[in-house]
Amino acid sequence: MTPEPDQAAEARLLLAQLLSPAFPVGSYAYSQGLEVAMVAGQVHDAGSLQDWVEGVILYGSARIDLWLMAEARAGGDLGALADLALAYAPGRQRAEELRDQGAAFAACARALGLAVPDLPYPVALGAATAALPLPTPEVAALYLQALAAQLISAAVRFLPLSATEGQRRMARLAPLIARIARGPFAPTSAHFASDLAAMAHETLQPRIFRS
Repeated sequence: MTPEPDQAAEARLLLAQLLSPAFPVGSYAYSQGLEVAMVAGQVHDAGSLQDWVEGVILYGSARIDLWLMAEARAGGDLGALADLALAYAPGRQRAEELRDQGAAFAACARALGLAVPDLPYPVALGAATAALPLPTPEVAALYLQALAAQLISAAVRFLPLSATEGQRRMARLAPLIARIARGPFAPTSAHFASDLAAMAHETLQPRIFRS
């Protein structure tokens, strides 16, 4: 059944709220290993940053996160998906990020009247949006937008990179985000540079970000 226009509009606004930088999940504190890449000079300007974020979307954590979110939206076993989310994490900090962001997301979502238990972040997002009359690709697109914004915001705070240039890079990612959000989704990833950077971050000192 096609939702009424007002229902779809309200659901879209709620989705935008759930994935807004203002929603208190603490995403500003995490870089998923990007900090290591910036310290090493692997990511050093706008072009190398865009390449890194594209890699995460195409081949990295985003691929598994989208699959977990979609499975949770489709009524998958939340406990099993939570176990898989943590098992797929390439290191301790990434697992902590999934747990901590998921718990923060769920706590605030429950305050809004959504029945979401504490789960790793993409699983919690899927559970929270399962009842929304919106297609999964729309949820996936906004999730990818939020992830890209998280990484680019980290780079703007670390590199000699202006906020305006960061927004230019966000805009250039839009066609890729729209394409990947259409699916299909699969529980695979192959962004080894990002995974190795995430592992190396566990012993990086000093550091700004939690992952």
